[in-house]
Amino acid sequence: MAKDRAQSEDYTGPLKRLMLGVLLLCLLGLFLLWRIDSPRVERFRAQVVDRVVPNFDWAMAPVTATVNILRDFQSYQRIYQQNQELRRELQQMKAWKEAALQLEQENARLLDLNNVQLDPRLTYVTGVVMADSGSPFRQSVLINVGSRDGIVDGWAAMDGLGLVGRIAGVGRATSRVVLLTDTSSRIPVTIQPSGQRALLMGDNSAVPYVDFIEAPDRVRPGDRVMTSGDGGVFPAGLLVGQLAQDPGGRMRVRLAADYERLEFLRVLRSYEHENINDPGNLIAPVILPETSGGPDPQGTPDIPTADEPPEAGNG
Repeated sequence: MAKDRAQSEDYTGPLKRLMLGVLLLCLLGLFLLWRIDSPRVERFRAQVVDRVVPNFDWAMAPVTATVNILRDFQSYQRIYQQNQELRRELQQMKAWKEAALQLEQENARLLDLNNVQLDPRLTYVTGVVMADSGSPFRQSVLINVGSRDGIVDGWAAMDGLGLVGRIAGVGRATSRVVLLTDTSSRIPVTIQPSGQRALLMGDNSAVPYVDFIEAPDRVRPGDRVMTSGDGGVFPAGLLVGQLAQDPGGRMRVRLAADYERLEFLRVLRSYEHENINDPGNLIAPVILPETSGGPDPQGTPDIPTADEPPEAGNG
């Protein structure tokens, strides 16, 4: 047995070397054949490729699969990068959308201000609400217009929907507006269409109450409440809100102004009223006497003028 094994090993070594040499010669001949630039050799090469290559699809399958995996991985990397870029763009678009919504709301407020119907004699100054300086006992806001803009205490302030309050405190660049809901607010109003006069009184609630109605039986919930202009507090005809009735039967006003979103306020300049300095001339006309001294032929006594004292009697 040992002898047979030794003989087989003696034949195996030369056989391997022979096969290796033949393989190298075949590869060298194939290389030389592929390097020869001849039309006949080119046709031979084409025939060899047509016969041999289709039969080696099974051998190329792993290579093809590996190439496809590499391409899919590269494609996945590109898709991942695009996804990250789209996420960043989406975040930017959300920020732009929020900014666009805020600008749209601001534009709506400004359009509301432009649509307010006012007395042509009234002029106004538009200010931006800077902060809410109110408290549980004081309800007011600050706006960015003041004495440098000609603001005066007592002027009315409106938003795009209705009356908001009045100026109560003026600085150089800012002013404080006391809201209608403040407990110190007392506004003379008219209830339409009945024309009843009343007093709107703030009580630190969103719906101030109405008191001192001339004829309470002539007003109904839903009536419009306007400023009356009495006392020269506010110009007449400014919209305040609608009349409502609480569960206790008390009349209140749903304010037209949007107190939840006060961004811009229009401060109305009050026009001057004509002052009457000489009421005596309105009581009766001045009658000039036709003759001086003594009664006229009809027996009408002389009436002294307002600028002339009556004559003193003789003796």
